Amino acid sequence: MSDLPAPPFDAILFDLDGTLIDTESLAIASGVAAFAQTGFAVREDFMHRLVGKDHAASAEIIRAHLPAIDLAEFDRHWRHLFNLAVDRGLPLKPGAEALLDRLAHLPRGLVTSSRRDEAHRKLRIAGIARHFQIVITWDDVTAAKPAPDPYLLAAERLGVDPARCLVFEDSETGAEAAHRAGCRVVQVPDVVPSDGTWAHHLAEDLLAGAIAAGLIC
Repeated sequence: MSDLPAPPFDAILFDLDGTLIDTESLAIASGVAAFAQTGFAVREDFMHRLVGKDHAASAEIIRAHLPAIDLAEFDRHWRHLFNLAVDRGLPLKPGAEALLDRLAHLPRGLVTSSRRDEAHRKLRIAGIARHFQIVITWDDVTAAKPAPDPYLLAAERLGVDPARCLVFEDSETGAEAAHRAGCRVVQVPDVVPSDGTWAHHLAEDLLAGAIAAGLIC
């Protein structure tokens, strides 16, 4: 019996929003509308500054740009409009389902800046919860992305060395977190272009990134 080649990675870790599911465009559109309902006009390029940020980091950016805003009122409007959009369905990013199906032989984790209940709701609506042995959310760490903590925790819970993890991310914030954790990083930019500062592989879609990293052929 011939020996099979060892897999290039011990675990595969995925970001959620903008990487596996097409939520960033929904968040941007609903955010612009929520600002308008709160009495402020912002452009989409301002919303791009919030991509990949957790709630606390986003709030800091918003307060700095609009110090007079009632942030609680804005949050209510944004959450309501975004949830309405999510309830209508969450399309997967190109190649997401095909790639996840091909990785059934490897440990897989999800690492997101969403709150726990929100992350599991999105996974359920998108129909991909079954693909992940662990889910790391904003609630599981004291320092969110771009700190390396979420990816270090994911590797620890899967019992693998972070250096043997391949990470798929879309944002600079997420790619930085994975890179600082010592992981191999594939970045597939979503709504915001990237020069790949924190990525080992910059790709146009998930399957192309997996091929570039040697995960599939």
